[in-house]
Amino acid sequence: TIDMKFNKIPACTFMMGSPESEADRKDNETQHPVTISKAFYMQTTEVTQGQWKSVMGTEPWEGRSSVKEGPNNAATYVSWNDAVAYCKKLSEAEGKTYRLPTEAKWEYACRAGTNTTWSFGDDEKVLGDYAWYDKNAAGIVREEYAHQVGLKKPNGFGLYDMHGNVCEWCHDYYEEDYYKQSSEKDPPNPRGPASGSSRVLRGGSWRHYSRFTRSANRNRHDAGYRHYHYGFRLVRELD
Repeated sequence: TIDMKFNKIPACTFMMGSPESEADRKDNETQHPVTISKAFYMQTTEVTQGQWKSVMGTEPWEGRSSVKEGPNNAATYVSWNDAVAYCKKLSEAEGKTYRLPTEAKWEYACRAGTNTTWSFGDDEKVLGDYAWYDKNAAGIVREEYAHQVGLKKPNGFGLYDMHGNVCEWCHDYYEEDYYKQSSEKDPPNPRGPASGSSRVLRGGSWRHYSRFTRSANRNRHDAGYRHYHYGFRLVRELD
């Protein structure tokens, strides 16, 4: 009812993390097989300012730095706690279950069947066709903000801005060595981090260098932290 679009992402087994040969790889990206056992719906874009305001009735980005206001610009200055509250309120209003994606679902949806650095391949020269990042946003005067969603090319699953624009909150607690011990089926259950001091962020943003927009790149922050390049997108469970 608030003009959100979702694409169905099929169940599958994929390789999560990055190979040791990948440029700019970090130690917390140990490659391992993961099975997503049930299909799910992923929002095709990041939650926009208009979508946030229509559910929550607030504008957390108002009067803040590094913001361009517009109903189709990605919502920012949203903490993990804020995003979870949004999911709860939208679920109650719609009578369907909306959540933040798990880290595994996020990376699977981002990769869209690929094992390359980005969903489109390994050539950084093409990144600007798919992502708002340092070279076409933060590095340009008057472009230092989260942009309108859906302007760049989508990945193979029809999802926009999985690389860049805003860092996207995921459901999981962050654990540095989690990939070395995580469940192969539907992580974080049953052996995911049960607690932690921070939550996972994925995808990189308009202010990040290209290496932070890689499909495997992991970031994190406190659940209550708000910033000008933090946002989110939703997963909707199958009926």
